[in-house]
Amino acid sequence: MKHFFPADILLPKKNLEEWAVVACDQYTSEPEYWQDVEKIVDGKPSALNIILPEVYLKKDNTEKINEINATMQKYIDDGVFEEHKDSMVFVEREAHGTIRRGIVGLVDLEEYEYTKGADSLIRATEATVIDRLPPRVQIRKNAPLEMPHILLLIDDPGRTVVEPLKNRKYDYTPAYDFKLMKNGGRIKGWFLDKKNIEAVQDALDGLLSGNHDLLFAVGDGNHSLATAKECYNLSKNPLARYALVEIVNIHDESIQFEPIYRVLFNVDEWDFIKSFEEYTEEHGEHRFQRFNFLTAGAMGSLTVQATAKLPIGTLQSFIDIYAEDHPEMTVDYIHGDKVVQSLCKEKGTLGFIYDGMSKSELFPAIKADGSLPRKTFSMGHAADKRFYVEARKIK
Repeated sequence: MKHFFPADILLPKKNLEEWAVVACDQYTSEPEYWQDVEKIVDGKPSALNIILPEVYLKKDNTEKINEINATMQKYIDDGVFEEHKDSMVFVEREAHGTIRRGIVGLVDLEEYEYTKGADSLIRATEATVIDRLPPRVQIRKNAPLEMPHILLLIDDPGRTVVEPLKNRKYDYTPAYDFKLMKNGGRIKGWFLDKKNIEAVQDALDGLLSGNHDLLFAVGDGNHSLATAKECYNLSKNPLARYALVEIVNIHDESIQFEPIYRVLFNVDEWDFIKSFEEYTEEHGEHRFQRFNFLTAGAMGSLTVQATAKLPIGTLQSFIDIYAEDHPEMTVDYIHGDKVVQSLCKEKGTLGFIYDGMSKSELFPAIKADGSLPRKTFSMGHAADKRFYVEARKIK
């Protein structure tokens, strides 16, 4: 049984450098980034005009969404795209001295669940924040097109699926080759022929027999894939049953996991630490995890009994419990220990630094704990995220 499929892929006929823009959930605190993108696009057909960057999300996005859907239809009617039937695209993304390789194709949303504890073939890696779905559903439910910034991870230490394609890429028909805007690097794509599409599908079947019940884990774009699922549930439109994604091997050298730390604000630091120790002593396993902590006047470490496979799972589950009785406390999610140190200089702040998750731990952790806590890890910086290139009709 196959679990990854070719698609009728749409690519713009020209102006790819202006067409491709980074994922809509990046640079959410930097409107100037998106203002620069608008200047670069300069009125040309662009993915910018058919997405809603989250920096611009408002309480009511109806007017903008109607404009986006109308622009999608206009691009279709005006012949902006060339359609490539029954295609997969082998992709090489060059950025900051690395090359990330992947394959663009379709997954079946019937095989995907984002709820914690799901045993589906496609699973969320991190907890889905349900409040983030309604504006995305509003955008997608009447949209005639989809574009992916979703990266699905496969656990392929033997490098049987993606990597064999790189040695044969110049035998394939080129799809695109262009520079990505604003320090995004370069992207190249080739259409796979039928023989190589079947080889990819067979190799994935081989992984499934090894992994038993988990084939794809969402690396980036979790809420976008959850939105696709919700819209399919609403419509049951056969085209909407599938979602266009890029699959990548978690063992690709370009993929680096970076921990995302926690800083608590407006908190009684020592009460939190004492309560954390007491909770894990009562509910933890006979397995220990270590955390470094920082306050305005002290730094130290504590070792607690694990309540989850990963340290962040143990910490975040207690943060959620503690927050129920202390609504005045707020949490921020921080990249880099130096930033944590700079934030923990005022009384009432408490930062935690801990070991991040190695790539080899991801699939076992999902199997053990279900989807991981939100903001468990980052796959690179904003400039490394997937750009919108390919599109597909979903109506």
